[in-house]
Amino acid sequence: MFSGFMASTWEVASIVAVVAGVIGFFVVLRGAAFAADAIPQGAFTGAAAASLIGVNTLIGLAVASLAGALGISWLGRRGRRDVATALILVVMLGLGALFLSFSSEYAPEIYALLFGEVLGVSATEIAPVAILGGLCVVATLLLFRPLLLSSLMPELAEARGVRASRMELVFLIVLALATSMTLPVTGALLIFSLMIGPPAAARSVTSRPLPAMLLSVLIALIVVWLSIAAAYQTNWPVGFFVGTLGAVCYAAGRGWARFWRGPRRLAAARREAAIGTPARTAGSAGLGAERRSGGSGGSPPRAGSVRV
Repeated sequence: MFSGFMASTWEVASIVAVVAGVIGFFVVLRGAAFAADAIPQGAFTGAAAASLIGVNTLIGLAVASLAGALGISWLGRRGRRDVATALILVVMLGLGALFLSFSSEYAPEIYALLFGEVLGVSATEIAPVAILGGLCVVATLLLFRPLLLSSLMPELAEARGVRASRMELVFLIVLALATSMTLPVTGALLIFSLMIGPPAAARSVTSRPLPAMLLSVLIALIVVWLSIAAAYQTNWPVGFFVGTLGAVCYAAGRGWARFWRGPRRLAAARREAAIGTPARTAGSAGLGAERRSGGSGGSPPRAGSVRV
């Protein structure tokens, strides 16, 4: 399982998990799950075109993903982002069907792009995936603060000179590169499960940005490693295990938030209420003393006559 052709599988899958954990944190934070689903599904259009003209499919995936991201950003400025995402997805799927109709030998390759073929990753794919993955992680870390600010407080970000439209475009480009490099591992139909499940589970456990991102990467690595081992033993599609384990991680994160963070918040609220009660009581006592001393229309109370 850990030697021969499987060595490339473990290396590429680990790179994919790290990138998915980092990028997925902002996918969840910005509510961009639909874009994370639509871009890789439409990217297979570029793979089909690359296969048709005899070019590396990763190049076609990257070009199509970037085109989809630019289209979503451009149309999203003039209307609803979800509608723009759906329109770009429909157009790219239509072009993909057209390109596939020109070839009669596409079934295995397209199946791998849709559902993943991590057990068939070759050593030649490690370098392109590592380069694209490294660029995505570095870009995300460099833009961490403005991305975080524009995601949580867009009005404050605009006031500080961080344009929301520009950050949206940059993020979609990074997302496009990240999803295009992960398609050979998990497939287009289930890549968003790796970018949604672990980050959502991490955010349920902690609300602090940097620990949540690191925990997201850790959960994504565990999900990918367990999925590869299960796929190797059962010969089932690795995408099935990635999707299932991602959903399980999210459910576990929600359970943690409910049974651990919930009682803590309730205890904190009770402490605040207990601290506030004496103050209100003292305030009421002071008001009563003031009324007893001065009356409703009498002279002001003497200094020191009101006890708090």
